[in-house]
Amino acid sequence: MKESMSLKALQAYIKQKDFHPEHRQAYFFKLVEEVGELSEVIRKDLRMDESQNIKGTIEEELYDVLYYTITLANLYDIDLEQCHYLKDELNLKKYGSNSAKS
Repeated sequence: MKESMSLKALQAYIKQKDFHPEHRQAYFFKLVEEVGELSEVIRKDLRMDESQNIKGTIEEELYDVLYYTITLANLYDIDLEQCHYLKDELNLKKYGSNSAKS
């Protein structure tokens, strides 16, 4: 397994690899498409097995959703790590310490 990467580092990696502000709407449509694909593989409970073949699995589609979420954050110059901390604080105030609500 490769070494872990922070969200900030992943966001920077994707921005370096794929940053086209003129495709903002297309990136959003890809995100919606990937959420649909994630729904399908979840319904079928298609998981990655010991062979590490990710194709057509929940793992693959979760990453695709993450990828396009990060791409959109990059296009809008949004720091997702900062968003995490701010949203977590908001949830703590709203729901208390044992909350996983959004």
